[in-house]
Amino acid sequence: MKLSELTQGLEYEVICGDIDTEVVSITNDSRKAEKDCLYFAVPGARVDGADFIADVIRHGASVVVTEKNEKQLSVNLSNDMFLNGTFEGVDENLVTIINVPNVRYAMGMMSSKFYKNPSDELVVIGITGTKGKTTSTYMIREMLERAGIKTGLIGTIEILDGKQSIPAANTTPESIVIHRTMREMINNGLECVVMEVSSQGLKLDRVAGVEFDFGIFTNLSPDHIGPNEHDDYEDYRTCKKKLFSMAAKGIYNIDDPEAEFMMDGSTAVPITYGRDDYADYRASGHKLYSENGILGIEYDLEGTLEGRIKVDLPGEFSIHNSLAAIVVADMMGVEFDDIKRILEQVKVRGRVEMIPISDKFTLMIDYAHNGMSLESLLTSIKEYNPSRLVTLFGCGGNRSKDRRYEMGEVSGRLSDFTIITSDNPREEDPQAIIDDIKVGIAKTNGEYAEIIDRKEAIRLAIMNAKEGDVIILAGKGHEDYQEICGVKHHMDERELIKEILEEEDVSQICGYNNRYFAE
Repeated sequence: MKLSELTQGLEYEVICGDIDTEVVSITNDSRKAEKDCLYFAVPGARVDGADFIADVIRHGASVVVTEKNEKQLSVNLSNDMFLNGTFEGVDENLVTIINVPNVRYAMGMMSSKFYKNPSDELVVIGITGTKGKTTSTYMIREMLERAGIKTGLIGTIEILDGKQSIPAANTTPESIVIHRTMREMINNGLECVVMEVSSQGLKLDRVAGVEFDFGIFTNLSPDHIGPNEHDDYEDYRTCKKKLFSMAAKGIYNIDDPEAEFMMDGSTAVPITYGRDDYADYRASGHKLYSENGILGIEYDLEGTLEGRIKVDLPGEFSIHNSLAAIVVADMMGVEFDDIKRILEQVKVRGRVEMIPISDKFTLMIDYAHNGMSLESLLTSIKEYNPSRLVTLFGCGGNRSKDRRYEMGEVSGRLSDFTIITSDNPREEDPQAIIDDIKVGIAKTNGEYAEIIDRKEAIRLAIMNAKEGDVIILAGKGHEDYQEICGVKHHMDERELIKEILEEEDVSQICGYNNRYFAE
């Protein structure tokens, strides 16, 4: 593809070379530069991509896109390439250098063109907000998949491209990755993609060039404010708002105070959900339920659709997550009877994920790994009035000790019994981490036990469960590894539970039912 095709619609200046130069690949990683590639010299927080321009030219790059002008480039190009303040030393038959106002924005727009505008061929659903993005993303994907709409995913945990799961490096990847992945999704037969759109992703133009069919706003509260993120709350929420100038339709949680700000001046057609009387998709009369070891919620859906909704996921937050999924499914033509059926079956890996091994007590896995998320989870579960709330967790090594104190205090205050164990100790002594957690628990009257080995800690929880208990395995969630001394060892809590059940006399387990692992 010619550079002139990639730059259509962009503001740029040619510093040297020919705008009709041929481009065979694109990259923003100088280590991947190859003959006839286009290199985006992205300025980063720690490393400036312009520092590697000379290297990529030597490796055969045909085009360099940079924010630097001729004078500034003299610092980045070695003397054999830059002579007497001119580009006489650069062979213009080999390389074209163009200057753009914003490399990241140009990278998104040019990447889209290079991969033949893949977002035009997919239904693209973007979700932004402080909480609920990951859960909503998986819920929507599962809803659409079960309705027969082949759907990919780009998010905090992984990328699902229709053939494989790729661990995620960022909640919202760089634009080159997004557009390349969308093209691969199309090649793999997918029709739709649902993706988490972070405030950083919007601020850094990682979704530039993406045509969103739907933008979803979940909620907003102060987060990601500090060095290398957002200067203040105003910057944070303004970045979030950008999504709704990029989407054809905006789907808003109208119960959140910031929904009005998100809608104000937006070019997206507004659709609202929530418990507010003015919501287009409205939930009322909700009721918590506990059946055969499963915690869930049900409510009346009113407005655009009407009927009783039942969701096998606990907590009032499941109302808003399920409403967002309902709106998307309805907009995409899924029959209401199918929507209701699917919501009773939907599961989100590592997010209040029920492991139903008993009809008498509840066992769940959740990713809650800081004081705020653990408090939110435990407070929600306590509304089900369990006989005992048993919380098992650890904390990561080489991280702030404040998190350990906070989680210990939260669990000690809200749980009836806490089991302290290992998470990802990394380079730290697991016992030292546990001792820090105990500092937080000591501020409460909470009872606890400590077992370093996570499998043995889970064994203690299961084998001592009583009727009406809710047992939460917190912190690992979707993760299937444990990091020790720089090495990631395979460890999936679901597998640990299965091993424990195989090793123990299951008749001794309260209300044991094998339906989960028998499926």
